Parts: sequence; structure tokens; C-alpha cells
Amino acid sequence: MADGFLEKHQQDYEARKAEYLRKKKHLPKVSRRPERPDDEAL
Repeated sequence: MADGFLEKHQQDYEARKAEYLRKKKHLPKVSRRPERPDDEAL
């Protein structure tokens, strides 16, 4: 009984993990540094 329980939860975990990674790939990356203008003399 315990083996089936662990296997079921492992499969659920793997499915959630795969879905999370698929969604993560589509999110835009956030830049942490503010962008500087090309000419800093302005």
C-alpha cells in the first residue's frame, strides 16, 4: 500500500513540475538593472 502511495505522489509531482517548467519558459525575463541611455552626457 505504501509503495503505491509513494508512486502516485511521485507521478503527481513530476506532472506538476513539468507543467511549471513549461509555463516558466514562456515568461519574459525581468531585467534587474535599469537601462542606461547610449549617450550618458545628456
